[in-house]
Amino acid sequence: MSKQYMTVQEVLTELRARESPRNREGMARFGINTGSALGIKVTDLRKFAKSIQKDQNLAQDLWESGIHEARILATIVADHKKISRGEVEDWARDFNSWDLVDQTCNNLIRKTEFAHDLALEWSGREEEFIRRAGFSLMAVLAVHDKGTPDGVFENYLAVIETGAGDERNFVMKSVNWALRQIGKRNPYLAQKATDCAERIKEQGTKSARWIASDALRELEKHQGGG
Repeated sequence: MSKQYMTVQEVLTELRARESPRNREGMARFGINTGSALGIKVTDLRKFAKSIQKDQNLAQDLWESGIHEARILATIVADHKKISRGEVEDWARDFNSWDLVDQTCNNLIRKTEFAHDLALEWSGREEEFIRRAGFSLMAVLAVHDKGTPDGVFENYLAVIETGAGDERNFVMKSVNWALRQIGKRNPYLAQKATDCAERIKEQGTKSARWIASDALRELEKHQGGG
């Protein structure tokens, strides 16, 4: 499929034509903020994105539209080499749903040269969705950033240990996700992540117990080849 340059008006017209109240209801059941959503599946957004040229100006216009799916599409058509850290910080202030956070981290931010810096910075922020983004970045970087030394991810474990005390659901789940993905990276980090999970369990809070038990169960399964 050949890619073409499209205007924001053309893209938004296409998106609105695919609006699905039924899908929107399903999104809400998964805890997605549907206040500005059209109800378009991410798989359909990805198919549509295959026909659009990478275009940072278009991505910015789509984000500024405020439409949930337009913002997810923006993270796909954005140019990670052209978007600035300041622009990413501006986008982060609009985070209002866990799926938008995770899509932005996975589709775009992890590919930037400042991804690791933001993982550390955002994981220390107070805002729920920005903090989630910090730990989500750690998770997707653990999966995709093959060239980064183990020491970087080992340092993340100390941050994860501190973050495990956050009782907020969307933060708690991203802390768990980061811990699991770092542990799956290689045998050395698997042991370090297991040790971290054991220390987290000893914190005794509800969030810490869940994070630790779920991570230990999956890491054990992963190491056993299950």
